[in-house]
Amino acid sequence: MIAHSATSLLAQTGGRGAGVPIRELLLVMLTAAVVTFFATGGIRLAALRFGAVAVPRERDVHVTPTPRLGGIGIYLGLLVALLFAQQLPALTRGFEFTKEVPAALVAGLVIMLVGVVDDRWGLDALTKFVGQVTASGVLVLMGVSWYLLFVPWGGGQTIILDQLQAGLVTVMITLVMVNAMNFVDGLDGLAAGLGLIAAVAICIFSIGLLHEQGGDVSAYPPAMIAAALAGACLGFLPHNFQPARIFMGDSGSMVIGLMLATVSTSASGRISLNAYGTRDLLGLLTPLLIVGAVMFIPMLDLLLAVVRRTRAGRSPFSPDKMHLHHRLLQIGHSHRRVVLLIYLWVGVLAFGAVGAALIDRRLVVLVFAGGLVFALVATVVPSLSEERRHR
Repeated sequence: MIAHSATSLLAQTGGRGAGVPIRELLLVMLTAAVVTFFATGGIRLAALRFGAVAVPRERDVHVTPTPRLGGIGIYLGLLVALLFAQQLPALTRGFEFTKEVPAALVAGLVIMLVGVVDDRWGLDALTKFVGQVTASGVLVLMGVSWYLLFVPWGGGQTIILDQLQAGLVTVMITLVMVNAMNFVDGLDGLAAGLGLIAAVAICIFSIGLLHEQGGDVSAYPPAMIAAALAGACLGFLPHNFQPARIFMGDSGSMVIGLMLATVSTSASGRISLNAYGTRDLLGLLTPLLIVGAVMFIPMLDLLLAVVRRTRAGRSPFSPDKMHLHHRLLQIGHSHRRVVLLIYLWVGVLAFGAVGAALIDRRLVVLVFAGGLVFALVATVVPSLSEERRHR
């Protein structure tokens, strides 16, 4: 199984496994970070001239007008890094047999343009939703689909989806991830940091998957896309961490959500689930667990927002100031501490899921439990202090 792949990979090869181009993936990540960092500075000036500026509203946390369109820089970083990957000796083989990287770039361009229009002129919820469905459809049409689903009950079996079923599942998952990232983008550095953590987690899992499969080139795309996305988010963070000089806007949050959906779909489709026994149920479900772990906070925020707004008789897409990060601010955390807390929670969940697949699970359970306790204490300390002051 995949367990122990990462440790054996490093022990046997000193950081580079047979057929696992770790150094090239790091180059892709670095390229995305550098391109995004420098491109974002120019885009900030262009956004100011173009009039794409977020003026503070009652529900917003920022208090000064701030330019948007940072998603263009993120997309440019992804584009240049993945085109660079195509020129590298090992990673170029990942472009020869699949169209997943071109699919990610084309779909990413579609949703980025939708976001740019929304950031500058504003779009109604239905029009933006149509744009999201269109980008998701591009992924499916270009060959990115969840074509395998594992059902753990009844002795366990793998269901092979037909083309229509696979397409519908892929579109639904992509829409959920895109809107989850869009919903959570409410604090400086939050969406970019979550994208970074999620991309790194899935990249590590993909490297373990590559090692397990002996460097099978069909497993290169998720590793490449995840590395490029991690680099792009890293390069954007210096511009966006509180106090932000530019926002990524919908053009950025939706691109990050779509890329995470793409890489998760791609990575999950690479494991032959029938190759495992019933004892390895966690290994069987690892790709799905990673997807759920890295997106847990954004998806929980999305679910709570939909329930809250629907019960109030409003549209699920209507804005408010009751997101999870708003609530953390209300109990006494500073802006930066809220962002770091959410990083902590997502990091514990994401790397706990990855670690369960790659290293000794007994160690993972201990570290995971310790991480949860630490995150819980760090979260409730301000409210406990406030309660003591009122006694």
